[in-house]
Amino acid sequence: MLNKTQTVLFPLLLAGSLITNPVMAQLDDQSDNQSSGDARADERNDDSWGDDSWSEEESSVWNGFIEAGTGHRLQDDPALDEEYTLADIRVRLETSGFHNDNRYSLKADFYADGIKHGMRADLREASYSFSATESVDIKLGQQILTWGTGDLLFLNDMFPKDWQSYFAGRDTEYLKAPVTAAKASYFGDTASLDLVWMPDFTSDRYINGDRFSWFSPQVGQNVAAPAGKIDAEEPSNSFANGELAVRISGTVNSNEWALYGYRGFQKQPNGLNALNEPIFTRLDVLGASMRGNLGQGVANAEIALHMADDSAGDDPLKPNDQFRFLLGYERELLPKLTLGVQYYLEQTLDYTALESASASPYHPAQYRNLYTARLNYRMWQDNLIWSLFSYYSPSDDDYFIRPSVSYRFDDNLSMALGGNLFGGDNPHTFFGQFEDASSVYGRIRYAF
Repeated sequence: MLNKTQTVLFPLLLAGSLITNPVMAQLDDQSDNQSSGDARADERNDDSWGDDSWSEEESSVWNGFIEAGTGHRLQDDPALDEEYTLADIRVRLETSGFHNDNRYSLKADFYADGIKHGMRADLREASYSFSATESVDIKLGQQILTWGTGDLLFLNDMFPKDWQSYFAGRDTEYLKAPVTAAKASYFGDTASLDLVWMPDFTSDRYINGDRFSWFSPQVGQNVAAPAGKIDAEEPSNSFANGELAVRISGTVNSNEWALYGYRGFQKQPNGLNALNEPIFTRLDVLGASMRGNLGQGVANAEIALHMADDSAGDDPLKPNDQFRFLLGYERELLPKLTLGVQYYLEQTLDYTALESASASPYHPAQYRNLYTARLNYRMWQDNLIWSLFSYYSPSDDDYFIRPSVSYRFDDNLSMALGGNLFGGDNPHTFFGQFEDASSVYGRIRYAF
């Protein structure tokens, strides 16, 4: 049976707690460059990343891309007999159009996965949007949702993520996983309200031992499939188990503000039932964010309180409550050269109760500090983009560095090269456990 510390480590060791819940905005499909915030103007049309706005003249036109990608480990992983992290041939098909004043959108990927050895399909979007009134928009169906102010960090964004794709070397677009939801948006004169109802629980696509090994506190080392694969039973489909997310947002003197709420489940199986089987425990989240101009750049701040199933913190099978805090700043240093930095704090509450209930040597830090830095440089009319995104945790003494370069030959053909470099002094920390997953990757894409 996992003790309290092991249980709290479970989400870290599965792949979400690190980057667990600061916030995100839209990505450029050509690179890992991401601007973040709560701006409402673009979101009225669509919440997915990198989506182009569709005009009526473009209605019902099919397009997409063909992409080949490969990623190779920089060292062997003793727990896995696999030298590649990525081996994909992918076809994207998408269309969008209007039926009267209502908009529909369809986006799907079909790909051969050389790691899992089979054909796969991923329905990224199948949605229908309409205006219920002059002030209320409704969007129904499969869609990608995101909100918050962080850059590749998520405090209040409790929509599903795909950590396997993120670590494998796929486009950063794939970090956001689709979900079936109903979204209602009210646009008022002073504030806007977004309500998202997800009738069926959708977990993260978390690290489960079949593509990347993860550190198991039960055995004290990294494990992988089949023995180490996590096969958790998700909450049953019922009205009571549906997920609800709400956001109220507005602007005051050019500063964007937002309040958030979420009622649902942890996105990764970081608890255990009485049979020592991994489970998704209940989770409530309350938070707030601000974003605005500061000096020659843009600053953002965000807070979130994650209220877990074990409010007292003394249940060895469930995670503790957490307080999360984020500060960020981005500015252009030189023409075409931008720098973004962030500080993230993750405080585990009821820490004394955790230590009392645990005899494990793998104690998480009570205050987990994390710094990120993003450096982007665009050249040759923005056709060549150099990017470096790095995470460093002084409390865990580990890191994750993501260098990349992308080049667009013309409107159709582009390529990207990059790496995912992990390291740390201890194998049980979030980044340290993935040291043997360090890799280099390459992708080439033809858009049509």
